[in-house]
Amino acid sequence: MASIKEEEEDDEASTPSSPTTLYKDPDDGRQRFLLELEFVQCLANPTYIHYLAQNRYFEDEAFIGYLKYLQYWQQPEYLKFIMYPHCLFFLELLQNANFRNAMAHPGNKELAHRQQFYFWKNYRSNRLKHIMPRPLPEPVVAPPASAPPQPPVQPVPPAPATTIAVTAPPAPAPSPMQYAMPHGSALAKNDMRSSGVERRKRKYVT
Repeated sequence: MASIKEEEEDDEASTPSSPTTLYKDPDDGRQRFLLELEFVQCLANPTYIHYLAQNRYFEDEAFIGYLKYLQYWQQPEYLKFIMYPHCLFFLELLQNANFRNAMAHPGNKELAHRQQFYFWKNYRSNRLKHIMPRPLPEPVVAPPASAPPQPPVQPVPPAPATTIAVTAPPAPAPSPMQYAMPHGSALAKNDMRSSGVERRKRKYVT
């Protein structure tokens, strides 16, 4: 009897007991958040997706379920942390088995990489075409329904030719400088001081 009780106690000890509390991350899930964010953003690189396909990660059902689980990053509260939005596009494509199988081929990897480059190259100009305001169409003026006939316009006779007499301009008045004494003239200047001295000399001499 005692041996039976000991066997039952051993069986209870070997069976795992149901957890009474849920597991809680020590850092409140910060490390898990960063790891999943890093992995999701790696999917923006077609070369990395090609690496996963070559190493047969896409043949693992657990990994495919993990890719389906990562779709929560498309929600707005998580979307704001994404720096490379192409990763969400490729994450959506990876839900398709045909795409997963096709990315194992190097040619498809190069095609995806080339299309991604063309998108980056032309995205800004293509986006501006839809953002920039377009000019309004010009209003079309409808012709008048029934306009009365206009009388013919009489030609205006040309004006008679007239001749204008051109007279010569009047001669310019002589300049007052013409009557001035030329420079270096032989005429002596009237100097009142010198003339008085000569008269006094003449007076005493005589």
